[in-house]
Amino acid sequence: MGEILAVGITHYPPLAGSDETMAWILKRMLQNPQLPEKFRSTQSWPEAMRAEWGSDEGTSAAHTHREALLRSLRKARAQIDEFRPDFIVMWGDDQYENFREDVIPPYCIYAHESFEFAPPARNVWNDAPEKRFRAAGNVAAAKYLAGGLIEAGFDTAYSYKPLHHPLGHAFANAVLYLDYDRKGFPYPIIPFEINCYGRRVIAQRGGLPAFENAPSEAQLDPPAPTPRRLFDLGAATARIFAQSPWRVALMASSGWSHAFLTAKNNFLYPDTPADRALFEALRAGNFDTWRNYPAASVEASGQQEILNWMCLAGALAELKRKPAETEFIDTWIFNSSKCFLTAPPPR
Repeated sequence: MGEILAVGITHYPPLAGSDETMAWILKRMLQNPQLPEKFRSTQSWPEAMRAEWGSDEGTSAAHTHREALLRSLRKARAQIDEFRPDFIVMWGDDQYENFREDVIPPYCIYAHESFEFAPPARNVWNDAPEKRFRAAGNVAAAKYLAGGLIEAGFDTAYSYKPLHHPLGHAFANAVLYLDYDRKGFPYPIIPFEINCYGRRVIAQRGGLPAFENAPSEAQLDPPAPTPRRLFDLGAATARIFAQSPWRVALMASSGWSHAFLTAKNNFLYPDTPADRALFEALRAGNFDTWRNYPAASVEASGQQEILNWMCLAGALAELKRKPAETEFIDTWIFNSSKCFLTAPPPR
């Protein structure tokens, strides 16, 4: 019988940059020509947001935010090292990287022998743009998972080579951040890419809103897979690997609500109360709250990327396992709530 470790982390892109640039998404959102004029002045911001912005446009707060993220990432890495998985299955979103106009599956398993990817631009490690990182894959296990899901009623897409992009940032950043201290990353990965951005995966190219030429309702794409479907997908994944011969880490890689997706907050800050409610339900093992979460609430709260965690929540429910350790790191100015989770198998 297989052994399973559950892990949840963030792949927050500005973590790869400097403290001085960590608030760049908020600065971009302040250029929105439709932004109510009063919000261009920090005096109209919530008090906690003003405090985080401070007198240096968030640079000091960025250092604190980075240290909190790194503490949780190092804890996750320590759990992975202790568990020694044969491979890591990573649920992550695609932001117009391989899911493009030619094909947009609801989700896709990457059965690749290996992955090669470049570092982020202007990164904190001072890696040159031409440097390449490599991670091993596991074709046999990826095919085993795809076959098991198809037999379980999930018509699962899979690939043997990249289509447009060598490896989406949800997966590349997960590898880089779990090896932030450059100790080496020996674990093969199986990226399990989810179409989290749904109606905006093509219309918004899975990124920041185009304020000058915003897509109309008619130009939006079909929706993402529903929370219930992805919850059940995660449960089936756990069930399949529980019956396998492998030691498997199942990982969700994403932030939660994103400011640039949260229209009700004028795209300035995330929906922290909505995230907190889901976090408390997850911590308590109240998995029905997750499975029954409405797709409309995901979009209204800018929580598209939480769909990766729907898979993880489904896996935990299937394993009848509450998280052993959790962390919620909130922010007003650094775009997204970040959550961390580890749930090792019982000893």
